[in-house]
Amino acid sequence: MKLIEEYLSVRRQSEDICCRLATEDFVVQPVPEVSPPKWHLAHISWFFEELILCKNLPGYQRFNQQYAVLFNSYYKAAGEHWIQGERGQLSRPSVEEVYAYRKYVDENMLTFLENHKITVETRELLILGLHHEQQHQELLLMDIKYILGMNPIEVKYSATALPEADKPLAAWSRFHEGTYQIGHQGTEFSFDNERPKHTAYLHKYAISERLVSNGEYLEFINSKDYNNHKLWLSLGWDWKNKHQIKRPLYWRDDKKEGLLEFTLHGVQRLDLNKPVAHISYFEADAFAAWKGCRLPTEFEAEQFLNNTENINTGKHSSAQLFHANDTNQITAQLWFWTSSHYSPYPGFRPFSGMVEEYNGKFMCHQFVLKGGCIATPLNHYRHSYRNFYFPEQRWMFSGIRLTKDI
Repeated sequence: MKLIEEYLSVRRQSEDICCRLATEDFVVQPVPEVSPPKWHLAHISWFFEELILCKNLPGYQRFNQQYAVLFNSYYKAAGEHWIQGERGQLSRPSVEEVYAYRKYVDENMLTFLENHKITVETRELLILGLHHEQQHQELLLMDIKYILGMNPIEVKYSATALPEADKPLAAWSRFHEGTYQIGHQGTEFSFDNERPKHTAYLHKYAISERLVSNGEYLEFINSKDYNNHKLWLSLGWDWKNKHQIKRPLYWRDDKKEGLLEFTLHGVQRLDLNKPVAHISYFEADAFAAWKGCRLPTEFEAEQFLNNTENINTGKHSSAQLFHANDTNQITAQLWFWTSSHYSPYPGFRPFSGMVEEYNGKFMCHQFVLKGGCIATPLNHYRHSYRNFYFPEQRWMFSGIRLTKDI
């Protein structure tokens, strides 16, 4: 695919995600980590404006000088930026103005791509910008789900009916003790935190070929051990009690209909065979302890993913399904938690320039997740991909994969 076609395709996908929303949905920020959809649409346009147009297109004029503050996420090198938790306080620019901004940026990007020589450095920044926008496409679906899920009036993002899930299988992949190659190497795109490829020493282990199901997690909740402090990390136990955690984020206990789950397809009866989703690290770790297992390290997880060619794996779900439906599918269902702290690989070198801040400065107090999810764009995912979140967070599409020593 030519660079112009790829650019237009990625930009179109972001707007396709948002075309199902009402205008009011674009401006809501129920919690600090959830950004209003209109902010996402503007920020990913600012990224191209700041990195490509302002530096490479002669005579380019910003659409609005104030947008450089409003839609800069966290890049200190680019100047002042708006506070993340206060993005929802802004009624302006309007949604209409944000779409006009996107159109303006796209028109100027096409002018640049069609009429100017693109250096290697600029091409690399442009490709980074496309993958950055794809990251925000996943974030959009996460945030839209949280926003719609806050409504007491039921909202369906998608009218597509969810199929029933197959029963979970019970297979494990086993790996010998030894050294394995971890990380990304090659000319294809990767984020700086995936590099360099390096050697990791692993002890013997077995890892489940499927995700943990709703039914299994329900057994944990119904057991006395769910409230046994011995199974929980100290911080996890404090978090559970402080926030009165009783179930996964989108489960609902209805007196008449029993256990329900809010999905982007509306409220559904809880399907016990579907993978349990929107789980924090604390919950995942406690469940693993209850099962007499543990969470995999990110190195164990990546080695497993690198050897899944002959197992039931998939690159991505149907574009019409926005809910994890198959515990037995290896990838593209839910990111699964690992026990690895998000840290630099040996020999890590960040991107240069403004995007030096892209990943490295977040390597603190977070855990790595692997495997992709139903919201991860098809050509964006790699087995070396390192997602990362704080242990208490669970609005992302996260699940559990068990590991045990052998």
